[in-house]
Amino acid sequence: MAMVKKLEAKNTTRRDNSLLLYAEMDSAQVRAVQRRLQLGELALIAKGIASDRPPEEWPALIARERIRVLAALFAGAVYGYRSAFSGGLPQDGLLYLSYTYSRTVALPGLTVSVLKGAPRQVGDMPMQGKDLYFPSEPRLLLENLTQSRGPVKKSAGRQAVEARLLSICDSRGEESLSRLRETARALAPALGFNKEFNLLDAMVGSIIGSRVSQLSTQFGKARTAQIPYDPDRLALFEKLAAELRAWPLRQPANVTATSQARAHFAFLESYFSNFIEGTEFDIQDARGFVLDGKPIEVRPKDSHDIIGVYRQALNPGWANQVLASGEPVEVQLRSRHADQMAERPETAPGEFKVKANRAGNTEFVLPKLVRGTLIEGSKLLPSVPAGTGRALLAMFLVSEVHPFNDGNGRLARLVMNAELSVVGACRIIIPTLFREEYLDSLRALTRDANPTPFVAAMQKIQGWTAGFNYSDLDAVIAHMKACNAFERSRVQFELINGDATLLLGNMGSKQGLDTM
Repeated sequence: MAMVKKLEAKNTTRRDNSLLLYAEMDSAQVRAVQRRLQLGELALIAKGIASDRPPEEWPALIARERIRVLAALFAGAVYGYRSAFSGGLPQDGLLYLSYTYSRTVALPGLTVSVLKGAPRQVGDMPMQGKDLYFPSEPRLLLENLTQSRGPVKKSAGRQAVEARLLSICDSRGEESLSRLRETARALAPALGFNKEFNLLDAMVGSIIGSRVSQLSTQFGKARTAQIPYDPDRLALFEKLAAELRAWPLRQPANVTATSQARAHFAFLESYFSNFIEGTEFDIQDARGFVLDGKPIEVRPKDSHDIIGVYRQALNPGWANQVLASGEPVEVQLRSRHADQMAERPETAPGEFKVKANRAGNTEFVLPKLVRGTLIEGSKLLPSVPAGTGRALLAMFLVSEVHPFNDGNGRLARLVMNAELSVVGACRIIIPTLFREEYLDSLRALTRDANPTPFVAAMQKIQGWTAGFNYSDLDAVIAHMKACNAFERSRVQFELINGDATLLLGNMGSKQGLDTM
């Protein structure tokens, strides 16, 4: 009985006839398929490929089983040229293979351009366990340096290979790039690509600095300039500069007429600027060691961070020092940072970073590109109107390059405020409750190249800053607390304008107040 049930189950199980490949069958199975073709039970998609599915489904079927189909039709072939460069996916329905002969094969939804080339070499990798291979990285690069004629180019071309080599260098280092070159050197004769290797050799030498640069792309020229810079960051700075030139910005006047008011403002500026970076103190404790001369008994490093920013926010020499344009910016920022972080020798005050730094998913400018990016970026400053516009560009330049191991955010805000002080405009305080909106606007600019949120956020918070009287520190702290400046949750609180008519009494409420 069990045997009968097993046979019945076998007979009732439907065989998958959606894609039948002769190359996967023995001779008896092929004959069986051919008989079914004669009976009209199957249809021939292409030579050696049959199916029971209707023709309108064939393109999707071929796309789904592409590797299996190619391995069956062109056993031993290697993905080639532009197709390999793009990771193995067809482009505009066209896919290139290196094989034993040249021809073009049209399949439903896919054209296969088979080009005569070298067979599988060491380093070429099997795809899905089939007799079909993806080329090694050196082979892929050499193939895509070959010349292409006609309107449809089989190879990605020199500029694309150049960009790929630069990316390899950035992600894996110069030693990895040199090893790739040596592998390509050994491989080139077997592929018949000696000419292409000479070009690859020159590109790698240009990137690692062992020969005069022969790179042709804007990115490559930037990286191999006498002082290399980050061209993507420079394009981002240019976009922000264009935005700042295109729109007249509000510029509230300085609100600190007395030396006492300036000291109070500088203290609050430093307190909040450090709070953004995670240096958190009770406002009265910070007031004690910054303004009242009380000894620093706990967390001396964090305490000196606040004092360092306070000193530069108050001292006229620092507070009014606008950012230089061109090569002088390097010396200027080193000097400012050395003073700001003087009590933190472990951060290498005044020395540019030697290791890459990042914040979340944002990786800042590579150490070897810091000098050039600052120099080239700062050359945009004179093209932007002095005051708020130039302040925002200067701030973003320092923030985006992140040239030092520590203190970059605080330094960027000091640079910004110096541009405001020198024209008699109100400096900017970024309170705790505004921290996330401020950082979100920077992310939108960094990641999406969208300057609008950043400009809007900084205009908004500059107007907020100008709404307070800084003559009496106790009064301004109470006023800011009433405006929710010291709160953290944007869900529970809104930042209230300093000149709102209803302040005290509804400190945590979102209703009945003039919110921003």
